[in-house]
Amino acid sequence: MTVTWEELGWERLAAGVGRCRLPGWDCTVGLVVGEGTALLIDAGSSLAEGARLRAQVQELAGHRVTHLALTHPHFDHVFGAAAFAGAEVYGAVGMDTVFDARHAREELRTDAVGNGLDARVAEEAVDALVAPRHHVSGEWTLDLGGGRQVLLANVGPGHTAHDLVVLVPGAPEVVFCGDLVEESGEPQAGPDAVPSHWPAALDRLLDLGGEDALYVPGHGAVVDAEFVRAQREELAARFGVS
Repeated sequence: MTVTWEELGWERLAAGVGRCRLPGWDCTVGLVVGEGTALLIDAGSSLAEGARLRAQVQELAGHRVTHLALTHPHFDHVFGAAAFAGAEVYGAVGMDTVFDARHAREELRTDAVGNGLDARVAEEAVDALVAPRHHVSGEWTLDLGGGRQVLLANVGPGHTAHDLVVLVPGAPEVVFCGDLVEESGEPQAGPDAVPSHWPAALDRLLDLGGEDALYVPGHGAVVDAEFVRAQREELAARFGVS
């Protein structure tokens, strides 16, 4: 018997495309199913959460995760990455430095524990961190087979110095925004944010997706172009940039 997206707690957005809102930090992960392939967008906040996602994708796609795109290097999006052994991992150029530098890894661990993640779970995830093998500096077209292609685009900096979005063509087009867009709360600008460039990053995101796309925030409900544009204007006013 074939399991449905809804039975596993996933929201189906288009044919072979869906997302799941994870408990704890309301972080979104996305899934795009190709022919014998599966692209996961972000990996959850722990190795255990990554393992649960791995099992769910196996049920939904009928095979393992073959590609993993990390939208930015924050713990709730990357700590589960090591659960996807063998997957080709993609991230914005420079993201690997966050995983390789000892002080940056310690900052990740401290941030995770400060936000409520168990210290032992955070330590385990930091020790197992998987840096992207493929570094996206502009746009990268990923062929998932069966006529399905997705576009990985480095549109940042903004929320961080290493923001990657994923555009899935179709009817409708679906854009996974990472935390460049948030719906369930005000966009968070931590010490690694680049506020002066954030509105421009959203301009590029809107140019990619267009008016009729579904925009999937890193946290919260799916939104439209009007919401993204309004958030862009709020951020510009908040940080005093145009």
